[in-house]
Amino acid sequence: MRNQTSVEEFLLLSFSSLPELQASLFVLFLSLYSTMLLGNILVSTVTWTDPHLHTPMYFFLRQLSLLEIFYTSVTIPKMLANFLAERNAIPYAGCAAQLFFFIALGSVECTLLAVMAYDRFVAICNPLSYHLIMNGMVCYSLVTSSWISGFLNSMIHTILAFRLPFCASNEVRQFFCDIPPLLNLACADTYTNKMVLFVVGGLYGLGSFVLTLISYVQILSAVLKIRTTEGRRKAFSTCTAHLTVVTLFYGTSSFMYYRPTASDSLDQEKLIPIFYTVVTPTLNPIIYSLMNKEIKAAIRRIVHKTMQFYGKY
Repeated sequence: MRNQTSVEEFLLLSFSSLPELQASLFVLFLSLYSTMLLGNILVSTVTWTDPHLHTPMYFFLRQLSLLEIFYTSVTIPKMLANFLAERNAIPYAGCAAQLFFFIALGSVECTLLAVMAYDRFVAICNPLSYHLIMNGMVCYSLVTSSWISGFLNSMIHTILAFRLPFCASNEVRQFFCDIPPLLNLACADTYTNKMVLFVVGGLYGLGSFVLTLISYVQILSAVLKIRTTEGRRKAFSTCTAHLTVVTLFYGTSSFMYYRPTASDSLDQEKLIPIFYTVVTPTLNPIIYSLMNKEIKAAIRRIVHKTMQFYGKY
């Protein structure tokens, strides 16, 4: 592979050409990254330690929180380091590894969101059989399948991308290694890569989205059949946080990958990925904390027990 290319490293896109802004941007994104880490660690810890939350719904939520930590850690630490560096360079192998894990973890999130939607469908549409259908073995199998399929999907795209020769520019028009900007640097025919990205990647992402959509159509149909307003509100309230997260994830990522190429600009390439790589993972734990009564109650119980423990001393 290395004999086919003269590129030893890639230069990532800088957010600003003004040196005086680099420190401010570093503080901003470090704050967002820290907020994301603390929020997802809090959700993971609460759902793990509180016995009231040992249900399939919170098992999947804990998986999502851990996934978000890994997903953002693939790109943000390198971005933070580049704010303080003179050159925004990443080694050839480092770019390949970053691309692989970015696509893999993003693919796992697509599937996991579909799994969480299915869990809510079973809970609302088949409440009496919920614990029989969503038993421990099924939950672990769904999560394992999500991780395996996501990494297989990423392996296909990463191998195809890095078998191409890069003998022209090494400037990636993005702050991390992603497929579209890398294909623009290849000095060979990228038709196969684009078709595989469109077919395999499209089917994977679209398939996960369709499964999620089908679950919510069934949920909406079941909720509308509930006679009382309070019953409908209570039934749908368990889906509100997840539905918001799904909308944010698919809304931002689809705008990046399916917008018209004629509308591309350097400013868009800088700003749009920020939403699905930084902003959305930061908002997710906040959404689940603010829109979920059980998590808020669990946090209050933990705080109360902690205060009682330290109050003894």
